[in-house]
Amino acid sequence: MRYRISHTTTYDYARPVDLASHMLHLLPRDVRGQSVISAELEAEPQPGRMNLADDHFGNHVSWMFLDRRHDTFAVTLKAEVEVFFVPPPPVDETLPWEEVASLALAGGPGAWQAAEFLFDSPMLPAEPAAGVYAAVSFPPGRPVLEGLLDLNARIRKEFSFKPGVTNVQTTVAKVLSQRAGVCQDFTHLMIAGLRAIGLPARYVSGYLRTRPPPGQPARRGADQSHAWVGAWMGPEHGWVDLDPTNNLVVKDEHVVLAYGRDYSDISPVRGVILGGGRHSVSVGVDLEAVEEAEFVSQSQSQSQ
Repeated sequence: MRYRISHTTTYDYARPVDLASHMLHLLPRDVRGQSVISAELEAEPQPGRMNLADDHFGNHVSWMFLDRRHDTFAVTLKAEVEVFFVPPPPVDETLPWEEVASLALAGGPGAWQAAEFLFDSPMLPAEPAAGVYAAVSFPPGRPVLEGLLDLNARIRKEFSFKPGVTNVQTTVAKVLSQRAGVCQDFTHLMIAGLRAIGLPARYVSGYLRTRPPPGQPARRGADQSHAWVGAWMGPEHGWVDLDPTNNLVVKDEHVVLAYGRDYSDISPVRGVILGGGRHSVSVGVDLEAVEEAEFVSQSQSQSQ
């Protein structure tokens, strides 16, 4: 599936900003199952200087330095991406979850990259209650993928999607107590639970197709950027991406931007400004399947 992406983030400031430096995780990355055909960033005002590099996790990072006085800052990603994520292996071909946990803890060849996603991170300190919640899906000897799919489904079923009841600082404990939140909260909850029982898990940011395939229910959390979980199944099968907000295995409805230990590693826009005062932020995302867009365009041409 090929997608065109347009993602605009706009900051409106109460007072002019004299100087600003922004770090952006907005450029999609080439990963197994995803190919970036084109990607560019546009900013207003135009930055005086812009640097590009990759971070520790291999994500593309853009630094924009603004030396012109401004009261609005807008940055837009325009990209075209093709996704072709392969399905996970049959459940019974994956290792027992305890063996995966032991391999991750031991590190070494085949496991060292996964091992760093075992530990606490800035927004995900150890939360025993999350481990208790996740452990229900992982009885002794259960194949790791079977447990992951069960946990993914439970979060979708047992938690309500309610924008506005949480923010970027909401803890996993709070999400567990109120049983409500948004995609970031459910992703953090699942990651915390998996790490608590010894399974590596990482935070994945990106986009979710707004309109699902015909006959399928509407997706939750699809109007802006999205988040989901990458879980490690062992050296042979590697990572599988799971969307607990919608109980999906990532296949052809998601586009990957970046991944890290939690949201703080890959927040889309982070910056330091001189001036500005209070500000408001608006985000608009359009993820369009290229095949559908071309079909609509051809239909309109034929009707004229």
